[in-house]
Amino acid sequence: MSDLPPSGEPPRPPRRKRYSGKNPRRFEDKYKERDPEKYPETIAKVLASGKTPAGSHVPILVEESLEALRLSPGMTGVDATLGHGGHSLAILGKIAPGGKLFGLDVDPIEQPKTETLIRAAGYDPNTFEAVRSNYAGIVKVLSSREIAAVDFIYADLGCSSMQFDDPSRGFSFKTDGPLDMRMNPERGLSAAEWLERVKPDKLAFALADHSDEPRAERLAEALAGKRFSGTQAFAAAIRSNLPGLDDEVVDLTIRRVFQAVRIAVNEEFTALDAFLRALPGCLKPGGRVAVLTFHSGEDRRVKKAFQAGLRDGFYSEISEGVITASPEERRNNPRSAPAKLRWAEK
Repeated sequence: MSDLPPSGEPPRPPRRKRYSGKNPRRFEDKYKERDPEKYPETIAKVLASGKTPAGSHVPILVEESLEALRLSPGMTGVDATLGHGGHSLAILGKIAPGGKLFGLDVDPIEQPKTETLIRAAGYDPNTFEAVRSNYAGIVKVLSSREIAAVDFIYADLGCSSMQFDDPSRGFSFKTDGPLDMRMNPERGLSAAEWLERVKPDKLAFALADHSDEPRAERLAEALAGKRFSGTQAFAAAIRSNLPGLDDEVVDLTIRRVFQAVRIAVNEEFTALDAFLRALPGCLKPGGRVAVLTFHSGEDRRVKKAFQAGLRDGFYSEISEGVITASPEERRNNPRSAPAKLRWAEK
């Protein structure tokens, strides 16, 4: 029997691939989680289990961030790390009517999706402008628009959940993928290329400085100058050099190594230091900056920059300590556990 439709009828669209089982392992199969409007029950179950739905991002410390920025209608400011737009949407709600937000991001894959999402929420180019830029380029972004200073600046550092969850980006060893790790895959060396070229002393420094890895020298000798076929091959190589350690310690070590390599590949600390130096000059008197960090290397830099700015008269006030996620938020979103928020006022 022919599979062709009866004469005169339009061809049927191809059948969508069936959702494979209760817990599909492949990221590409998790379209129920990645299409929340169609599958609200699935999303609710994932969130109730204390996990983040695949390919999505739950913004962290939203209310605390808004409070730190002291927003009001008509303000102009910058979200220096646009990501999935969760914080930007919350900010836009506070500065309307009459406000303007610039959203900076270097990721050519995620930025267009986020801009579409924000446009769909009703914010036109007069209210929100997406800018392809690293946060270190904030001075150039503002000066090119003839803006001398803004009322507020916000930054949520590190990777977004969409980047972590997509195996094609190479940020995680949970699912095998190319060892890439670049925030902007169109520029620079991939993690695989960087590891193949790096010397042991430089890798040891990255492991110690970027992630406080206690076995930095041993791991650097074993990993530097090697070529790895993918994320799981790299994780296996790390694991093979940690004999006698329990699984939890090994897993934490692998995560630290991945973090350190990601920071090195993207030159995140170089960009962060430049951003922190530029901040006071980008704020109006009384303007505020709030920065959300996720590990000690980031937090140390923010803390020291804010303390130096207060001492040297660039800031009039800074947060006394770090603001962290509530127990409830940590239960609902485990990725909020390491988050630390600090703010400063010019």
